[in-house]
Amino acid sequence: MVTNFQSHYIPNTIAEQDELLSAVGLSSVDDLFADIPDDYRNPPLRLPDPMSELEIQRELGAMAGRNRPLASGPSFLGAGSYYHFIPSIVKAVMTRGEFLTAYTPYQPEVSQGTLQVIFEFQTMISSLYGMEVANAGMYDGATSLAEAVLMACRVTRRQQVVVSDTVAPAYRQVIATYCQAQGVAIDIVPTADIGASVTEATAGVVAQYPNFYGGLDDLAGLAATAHDDGALLVVSADPLAMGMLKPPGGFGADIVTGEGQPIGIPPSFGGPYLGLFSCKQQYIRQMPSRLVGRTTDTQGRTGYVLTLQTREQHIRRERATSNICTNEALYALASTIYLAAMGRHGLRQVAELCYHKAHYAASAIAGLDGYSLPQSGEFFQEFVVGCPEAPAKVNRRLMERNILGGLDVSDRFENGMLLCVTEMNSREDIDLLVDALRAEK
Repeated sequence: MVTNFQSHYIPNTIAEQDELLSAVGLSSVDDLFADIPDDYRNPPLRLPDPMSELEIQRELGAMAGRNRPLASGPSFLGAGSYYHFIPSIVKAVMTRGEFLTAYTPYQPEVSQGTLQVIFEFQTMISSLYGMEVANAGMYDGATSLAEAVLMACRVTRRQQVVVSDTVAPAYRQVIATYCQAQGVAIDIVPTADIGASVTEATAGVVAQYPNFYGGLDDLAGLAATAHDDGALLVVSADPLAMGMLKPPGGFGADIVTGEGQPIGIPPSFGGPYLGLFSCKQQYIRQMPSRLVGRTTDTQGRTGYVLTLQTREQHIRRERATSNICTNEALYALASTIYLAAMGRHGLRQVAELCYHKAHYAASAIAGLDGYSLPQSGEFFQEFVVGCPEAPAKVNRRLMERNILGGLDVSDRFENGMLLCVTEMNSREDIDLLVDALRAEK
């Protein structure tokens, strides 16, 4: 093979290509793509005519101008992507060149800054969830939960899980995608029926806290149900809610995952986000993704290194605990800065603002003719409202007043709309929403 170290491109001669094809038993390069139907092979690209940089900026600017920025008016949409305040220090620190250019910290002697950030991140997430150990992060909340399900199967050596039907629908889809190739059976049942569904063949009970519809399920009861039959309790928890709620670890959860977006990451049209993953110490060797530990060098100085690396690309693929071989390191940094800046008291204050504002809004809406709260029990910042007509119609009229309404959950609640209230919603915002609903009933 011809090598050219002066170039980023390493070409092959025709003779070399023929030699390579012969070695794998093929006669032409086209044979490599024989499994792809002709209709989808080498389709015409139909690219537009080239444009100058100035023209491209103008076109993209015009496209961006069609969007509705969250800050342009009251927003009450949540359902997994939340509008929270992000202190300016988060962007100021995370966009420093030292962090933007850092990637895989395999060489600790030149990666101490990145490794220490990940170590602090792991420490904070462990504390937040009331768990003993956390990893360096995953892709997002959905993949974290799916990886936790597979981990529960490895730990228990069982191939069946029971998932609460109040877990986010998108999360359940990702779990199904992960499990179908592993032969793991998934039973999706109402939370109240989980006790009757768990058997000695169950690897884990999966719940969300708060759940997708805003409610707070009985984690202590679910933990007891799971542990009585030797299963694990796997929980996906909102990290910001932990500012005021008892963490899953306090209820006996074995694996706790979550979406890190609420702590220092903007909604950004749904991503990229940050997966959180923590567990009990006894299961650490089955935990996916990378893990950073703290040690001392030969001179007694503190140092940070990747540890317990029997995972991902470090070993044979069939023996790895996960196929995720990286992490959202930049957003792990953002969340670390956010948590450090907010502190214990700041995080609690934000959580309490979300809680009290959401309950103020729910109480006001429940007093409107034609509207109701179909769920009983406590909730954090999200709640379902029963509307007098289809939520799509309600949302269209709200948008005419520049108010972004909630998510249509009519598949579960008749004319149900899931509303979210965070610290970003002022009392005036909530009153505008209530007045708009009253006028359009």
